[in-house]
Amino acid sequence: MKYLLSLFCLTIMLNLNAQITYQVPPKEILELADTKSPAMNVISRNNKYLALLERPLYKSIEELAETELKLAGLRINPENFSPSRATFFTNFKIQTINPVKEIQITGLPSNLKMVNFSFSPKENYAAFVYYQTYKLGLWVIDLNTGVAKEILNSGLNSTIGGTYQWLDDESGLVCKYKGNRQRLDFARELPKGPATQDATGEKAPARTFQDLLKNKQDELKFDHYAKAEVVKVFLDGRPMEKLLPEAIYKKIAYSSDNKFILTEELKQPYSYTLTYGSFPSQFNIYDNQGKFIKTFYDRPLQDKVGISFDATEAGKRNIMWRNDMPATLVWCEAPDGGDPSKEVAFRDQLFQSDAPFTANKSLCQLKNRFAGITFGNKDFAIVDDFWYKNRNTKSYIIDPSKTNDNPTIIFDRSSEDVYSDPGEFQTTYNEFNRTVLQFNKDGKKLYLVGEGYSPEGNKPFFDEYEIATKKTNRVWRADGKETYEYIVRVLDFNKYQLLTSVESPKVFPNLYVKDLMRKIAPRQITFKENPYKSLVNITKKKIEYKRKDGVQLSATMYLPAGYDKAKDGRLPMLMDAYPTEYKDDKAAGQVKESPNTFVGLNWAASLFWVTRGYCILEDAQFPIIGKGKEEPNDTYIEQLVADAEAVINYVDSLGVVDKTKCAVMGHSYGGFMTANLLAHSNLFAAGIARSGAYNRSLTPFGFQSEERSYWQAMDVYNKMSPFNYADKFKSPLLMIHGDADNNPGTFTLQSERLFQAIKGNGGKARLVLLPFESHGYAARENILHMLWEMDTWLEKYVKRASK
Repeated sequence: MKYLLSLFCLTIMLNLNAQITYQVPPKEILELADTKSPAMNVISRNNKYLALLERPLYKSIEELAETELKLAGLRINPENFSPSRATFFTNFKIQTINPVKEIQITGLPSNLKMVNFSFSPKENYAAFVYYQTYKLGLWVIDLNTGVAKEILNSGLNSTIGGTYQWLDDESGLVCKYKGNRQRLDFARELPKGPATQDATGEKAPARTFQDLLKNKQDELKFDHYAKAEVVKVFLDGRPMEKLLPEAIYKKIAYSSDNKFILTEELKQPYSYTLTYGSFPSQFNIYDNQGKFIKTFYDRPLQDKVGISFDATEAGKRNIMWRNDMPATLVWCEAPDGGDPSKEVAFRDQLFQSDAPFTANKSLCQLKNRFAGITFGNKDFAIVDDFWYKNRNTKSYIIDPSKTNDNPTIIFDRSSEDVYSDPGEFQTTYNEFNRTVLQFNKDGKKLYLVGEGYSPEGNKPFFDEYEIATKKTNRVWRADGKETYEYIVRVLDFNKYQLLTSVESPKVFPNLYVKDLMRKIAPRQITFKENPYKSLVNITKKKIEYKRKDGVQLSATMYLPAGYDKAKDGRLPMLMDAYPTEYKDDKAAGQVKESPNTFVGLNWAASLFWVTRGYCILEDAQFPIIGKGKEEPNDTYIEQLVADAEAVINYVDSLGVVDKTKCAVMGHSYGGFMTANLLAHSNLFAAGIARSGAYNRSLTPFGFQSEERSYWQAMDVYNKMSPFNYADKFKSPLLMIHGDADNNPGTFTLQSERLFQAIKGNGGKARLVLLPFESHGYAARENILHMLWEMDTWLEKYVKRASK
């Protein structure tokens, strides 16, 4: 009898710690999960062509299981020298926009796997990289004939940055070329000594990056896979020409007049705590024949940059060519040395240098950190800056022909206040085929396109901006009553002709040509149908409610098709949310989406369960607010619980939700939120947390929007860590995590340790590790199994749970 009892207990233990075979969700969910979304739109730069690119819905587990190297923050396919887990297109078509006419393309390779698709500058060609198991090939399509041909059979290297770029005259392309270099032998290597790192007494904080270099062998591998020559490949069949010597190129950019090339080339010493983006580098200038001219800037290892979001590197940064001048470099430098704690009058200063790049000239000084510049002509440009601490952003008009001691401020606002967002200044292509500001005919006006945030939902707009008066004139705004319509491109600024995308909850987004001057009916140019037939009759509703402290909140509620409150009674609810930090409580409650967007979904959505009889809440606002000198996370738990209480009380008051049968779910920081809600409240019957981080002492130099280190805010870090409250979990928690997560901070270990802590303290939890998955999931087998796990959990602990 004792033997049988022991065997029974052992069987239970084995069942609690097991590797199970892949499962699939119920039919309603499976059909939606296997529904392929229509093709993606790519428009040529001068609006002549539209490409419709189709990709597989998922990868296979075999694809995810392919060998990959994890080096310097990269994941590399060692067989073909490309990023591993590449997303490729397997079918496409190209059509003209006016009139709509499909181009018949011939000569394409069989079993097409296409990446890096692009149109040429003058729109006579399109190019793409043919993704193959052991190599990458370069193909070109003649858009006048529809003939596709291979112009480089092998040798491309796309490990870092862009693989190719078009020459402006369309005679060929500039490519990163590895030559005959092959995969390194993966025979196990004995170490040549221990790996060492030193702390020298200087502060060198770093966030918790993954896939870092670990030893000298890793450094050698990184060099092997990242190095490339730069070559020219011609469309007319001429032999390939070598342009630049072998190096690790982060950046390759021609000057506007094509007489010079600016490169950023990585160099030793590498870091074992930072990714390749922080490695030392040289900014070199070559002529257009590849002759070295000078090193413009020697950038050191960026291991001294603080963790504050307003901290930046000392020295030159954002080095770029001026788009409106033949050969002028522009960059910025921080007068405070990149340290936001220093009190200075200006945080950034812009400089420029004309060829031969020997004299530097100041352009302007900025109150905040430089955030971007758009040139118009030799004496007009728009500059943007931003300061994270107070969320202030400014836009200035400057005259690049002189030093601007007091640049004209045209916008000065909080980035959190989306209702005041003026939109983006529109650009066109100049004589150098570079983007510059679009002026009207007399040069007195610019144009703005914006999302048009409002309490009624987003209503995108098209404005004229008068430079002299700084006033805008509204040319067009979407009415937003039954559809969500936004501007994809302005086709003709003089004729007010727009290319817009129009959608509604039941109608898939399609493109239309809209002629505002002629006031004729919009002309439809794509005809994509709603693929999600089982969602057509569900109810979508925007709900608004208040937190107990008066903060206005909103969410999107979905109810099952045919639901009748009187007949069907209250429903179980699944809520999907993601916390966001704010400094302004008024901005926190602003509406940031349209109620008329299309009802679609992806693998991560909670909407699958509307087909299983659940009320679904998506985009539920969970603001975490810190006014004045207070930091949002100082009261994270209190505000998180208040956000959840507000939404549950409101849906309960509507009479459509059984508040005893509510579940909460989230991914990444939303998973972290989910665990905290279960640890600190009794609001939810169950929770589902995917790919989260639960012990903040393992992310000691900041996380999400937290700028302070663990040692500066130890109490905050500890209080926000649900791991520390594993003995307090009130409801069952399903944790799902990819076993190859590469996102900073969300190590797979985070879920493993929280599960062990909950289990050790007698709580209810389940841990599911998806093979080969990173932070976002990709394999069909894993995603369908994830959906099965979630459905099983919800049915057991929410829908069928006793009150």
